[in-house]
Amino acid sequence: MTIHAAIAERGIDPGILASVDEFVSLRRDLHRHPELAFKETRTSALVAERLRGYGYTVTAGLAGTGVVGVLRKGSGERRLGLRADMDALPIAEATNLPYRSGTPGTMHACGHDGHTATLLAAAKRLADLDFSGTLTLIFQPAEEIGAGARTLIGKGLFEQFPVDAIFGFHNWPGVPRGQFGFVTGPAMAAVDKAEIRVVGRGGHGASPHETVDPVVAASAIVLALQSIVARNVDPREAAVVSVGAIHGGEASNVIPDSVDLSLTIRSFDPAVRDRLEERVTAITRGIAESYGARAELRYRRGLPALVNHAAETRFAQDVALDAFGPGRLESDFKPRMASEDFAYLLEARPGSYLFVGNGDSAPLHSPQYDFDDAILAPAASLWVRLARAFLV
Repeated sequence: MTIHAAIAERGIDPGILASVDEFVSLRRDLHRHPELAFKETRTSALVAERLRGYGYTVTAGLAGTGVVGVLRKGSGERRLGLRADMDALPIAEATNLPYRSGTPGTMHACGHDGHTATLLAAAKRLADLDFSGTLTLIFQPAEEIGAGARTLIGKGLFEQFPVDAIFGFHNWPGVPRGQFGFVTGPAMAAVDKAEIRVVGRGGHGASPHETVDPVVAASAIVLALQSIVARNVDPREAAVVSVGAIHGGEASNVIPDSVDLSLTIRSFDPAVRDRLEERVTAITRGIAESYGARAELRYRRGLPALVNHAAETRFAQDVALDAFGPGRLESDFKPRMASEDFAYLLEARPGSYLFVGNGDSAPLHSPQYDFDDAILAPAASLWVRLARAFLV
């Protein structure tokens, strides 16, 4: 199926449709040349060059590799921000695509190449259309490490480029191609991390009575942690406590001195987030002590929950509904337990983060993943329509 054949006629801006091949080629070029967080030098230079060519006032080098393009038209006072992320992941690509990554161990496994190309397509089209107000396009580095948005804000992003509202989107595998998803309120989870070392006293596996076995203690901790969501969190709330790594020992007949655990902890509600930290800490230390061991725990708060503002979410949904019709909106799109540093932007300004279906693709962060180019035109068309509806 060609890109054009995959695009539904309704809602697609004719200027976007006319230039879609250009931006599919651009997207594939970005995929071929992925760059990690805060190292997006080629990408940011390409973005800045394109924006200048479209007539935007460009500020480059924000937080090292961030780029902001500003276009003002008419006498309107409203100010709109649209954001795309640019960085790739430290993953070795396992596709056979003709435009697969040319950088060993690095690939666009989350679709930021598509997000960037989509916003540039909208930027070009909006430069040729009328609106009244200030359009600010933010091309952000380092989303994958959760540092880009916060760094930009700390460098004075919104003082230098004030906006009344900000919007972004993420493609989502498993949702039908080109379908739009909207969530009011918490849409993506807060993510925290715990590193645990269970310290015992090692010895020969033939004489376990002379040791304090950290493997047994760590195993009991792993099982007990599963009770937190089941028994300490309101069933109407969502939470995740997952042990993703456990390391200890090297030989079958040697009991080690210590075992290390790594946890990811996710939630939406601040009170639940506090409760999770309290229970992880208490259970870990209490069980370790009950086995005669000691637990060294480092609990680190990560990204906050991404909370969409009601008015802005309703506005974006109404724009999509008017442009594409009810059949293109997911009627019951659920919050995701993944995290996104767009959360920081929404803490600073009103706005909404929406989702566009990537079809039956490999999951995000998979070495087999690829952005579906057929969703570029619908997503860019939505940005065009949203901008013109906001800047009146």
